[in-house]
Amino acid sequence: MKKNNDKHTTEPRHAAPAKPFVLHNGSGNLCCKSCGRQDKQLNTYDWLADIPGNTDECDLVEVQFKNTRKGYYRNSNKIALEKGDIVAVEANPGHDIGTVTLTGRLVRLQLKKANLKSEADIKRIYRKAKPVDMEKYHEAKAREHSTMIRSRQIAKDLKLDMKIGDVEYQGDGNKAIFYYIADERVDFRQLIKVLADAFHVRIEMKQIGARQEAGRIGGIGPCGRELCCATWMTSFVSVATSAARYQDIALNPQKLAGQCAKLKCCLNYEVDTYVEAQKRLPSKEITLETKDATYYCFKTDILSNQLTYSTAKDVLANAVTIDGRRAFQVINMNKRGEKPDSLLEGQPQGMEKRSVDLVEQDELTRFDRAKKSKNKKKKKPQQPQAAAKQSGQPRSQQSRPQQPSSNQPPQAKAKPNKPQQPQPSARKAQKAPAEKPANEKRPNHEAPEKA
Repeated sequence: MKKNNDKHTTEPRHAAPAKPFVLHNGSGNLCCKSCGRQDKQLNTYDWLADIPGNTDECDLVEVQFKNTRKGYYRNSNKIALEKGDIVAVEANPGHDIGTVTLTGRLVRLQLKKANLKSEADIKRIYRKAKPVDMEKYHEAKAREHSTMIRSRQIAKDLKLDMKIGDVEYQGDGNKAIFYYIADERVDFRQLIKVLADAFHVRIEMKQIGARQEAGRIGGIGPCGRELCCATWMTSFVSVATSAARYQDIALNPQKLAGQCAKLKCCLNYEVDTYVEAQKRLPSKEITLETKDATYYCFKTDILSNQLTYSTAKDVLANAVTIDGRRAFQVINMNKRGEKPDSLLEGQPQGMEKRSVDLVEQDELTRFDRAKKSKNKKKKKPQQPQAAAKQSGQPRSQQSRPQQPSSNQPPQAKAKPNKPQQPQPSARKAQKAPAEKPANEKRPNHEAPEKA
C-alpha cells in the first residue's frame, strides 16, 4: 500500500499539465502575449491574443522600424511569427529589417486606422532575420550619425533653409531616409544629387514637423514628466490660442509654448470640459444691477461654477462671489425691471461664506494654548529648588517639594522648606480629612484652564 501511495503521489507531478494562471476577479486567464516589446508611442495592446485561432484567421502582420515608422506586410509563407520576432521584409529596392509588433485579427483594425484601403499594395515578409542579415543591419545603423552630421554641412553649403533631424538606413544598406524640418517649401533636387554621390545610396527625403522632431529627441516637460509626443501620442492636432482663452489661461507665450516652440499639446486635453461647463455660466459682459450698486464680472471659476463680481471694472472692489444659478436669477430680475437688495441669496452683503474645509475652520494657534498651560504646571514645582540654590545649600541637602496629600490642607504647600508649626485647629482637620470648606480657594497650580 505504501508503494501504491508513493506512486500515486509522484506520477501526477510529471504527467499533469501546468494549470493556467486565473485572475481572482473572474476576468479570465492572464495572457502574456498581449503586451509585446514595442517602442513608446507605437504601443498596441493585443486584447485578442488569447483567443484560439487568432493568428490563423489573418495573414497580415504589423512590423515596426526605427522611430515612429511602421508598416503592414503579408505573411504569405505561413511563417510562425510572434511579437518581438525580427524579420526581413520586402522593400524597394532590396529588403528591410524590422520587429513584429502585432499579429492576428487586430491588424485589420489597425489598417483602417492607418487609412490603407487597398490590400493589393501590401508587401510580403521574406523570412526571419538570419545572422548575415543582422550583420548588414548593424553596419548600416552604425553609419547613421556620421551621415547626418555630414548631410547637415552639405545643406549648409548649398544655402538651404532646412534642418536635417535624423537619418535612417534600410536594413540592407541600399537606401537612406533623411528626415528634415523646414518652415517653407525647399527645392532639394540639387541636395539629392550631392547626397547620392557622397554616400552611394538611394536617397529619400521626408519632411516632419516640429512636434515630431521633439518626439524623436525626447525630454522632460514643465510638468515634470516625459513629453507626451515622446511617449504615447501618435497623431498631432493643431492647437489654437482659443484653447487657452476657454480655460482662462494667461496668454504668455513663454509658458504656453513647449520645447518644440509650438503651443503645448496638453492645452487641448480639457478644452471640451471647459466648454461644456461654461454653458452653465452667464456672459462676462452682462452687468448685475442691485439697489446699492452696479456689479461687473471680475473673475470666473468655470469648473466650480462660481463668479466674482466687483463694483469697479478694473479694480476688485466690494467683491461678491455667487454661483451661476444666482447670477441668472439676478439677470432675469433686471430684465423685469426689478433690483435685489444684494447679490447674496439669504445672506447680508459682504458676509463671506464659511469654509467647508475642516482645517480652515479652526485657528492654527488652538494647540498652543494647551502647551502654555502645561508649561505653567511644570514650572511651578521647580520654585523650591531654585530657592534652595540661591540659599547655597548643597544639592544632597535640598529638600524636594512635598506633594499635596488629602490629609493636609492646601495652605501647607506655600512654604515647603520651613517646618510647619502645630496649630490648634490641626486636630480637628485630622479627625475630618475628607471634609473641605465650600468656599476654599484652589491653589494657583490647580486652577482650571480658561476656555
